Amino acid sequence: MGFQILKISPFPHCRSLIFNTSPLSRLPAKSAPSRIRRIHLRPSSSKPRINPSVSPSGFFPAFHRSKRSFRGGGVAMAAAPVQKSDEEWRAILSPEQFRILRQKGTEYPGTGAYDKFFGEGVYSCAGCGTPLYKSTTKFNSGCGWPAFYEGLPGAINCNPDPDGMRIEITCAACGGHLGHVFKGEGFQTPTDERHCVNSISLKFDPADSSK
Repeated sequence: MGFQILKISPFPHCRSLIFNTSPLSRLPAKSAPSRIRRIHLRPSSSKPRINPSVSPSGFFPAFHRSKRSFRGGGVAMAAAPVQKSDEEWRAILSPEQFRILRQKGTEYPGTGAYDKFFGEGVYSCAGCGTPLYKSTTKFNSGCGWPAFYEGLPGAINCNPDPDGMRIEITCAACGGHLGHVFKGEGFQTPTDERHCVNSISLKFDPADSSK
């Protein structure tokens, strides 16, 4: 019994490998593996095979090949998990918060409270309160949603959408939907990433002016 690595996620936020667990001696040449499994790893500096991008309108994502790899970094302690039933979430979230955070909805562009807001502080998950982004990583992308070039270490998970077209970002603690992350769009930021986040998924905590 052996295994064959099939794919490594290009996103440092996505800690997973997909590998084949069928006996190597039984795999015919150039055949698709019959059994695959996924294991979770820490972020690596592996270069991506495909990078997602978005059209100038921000609505129609596309894909292109790139030699640029996603930025790595230290791994912080994982956020404490928050688990609630849909009934419990409905009791503490507004209907619109529930639609976006728990049902993976999207705000209409240009309508969110934080789209053009640039106060100093920390943005936390509106569902569970876990800190997600520093205000110093927010930038004006012109896309119609709040944009950040990186999240706090260990605070955000990345996973492909079911259709494989985009990479979804979620709160690592409660799994609340935040938006999507794009790479290689040419913004002059340290990571060349754009975390496109729904305002309603966030809660802003201003910096303590007394310090």
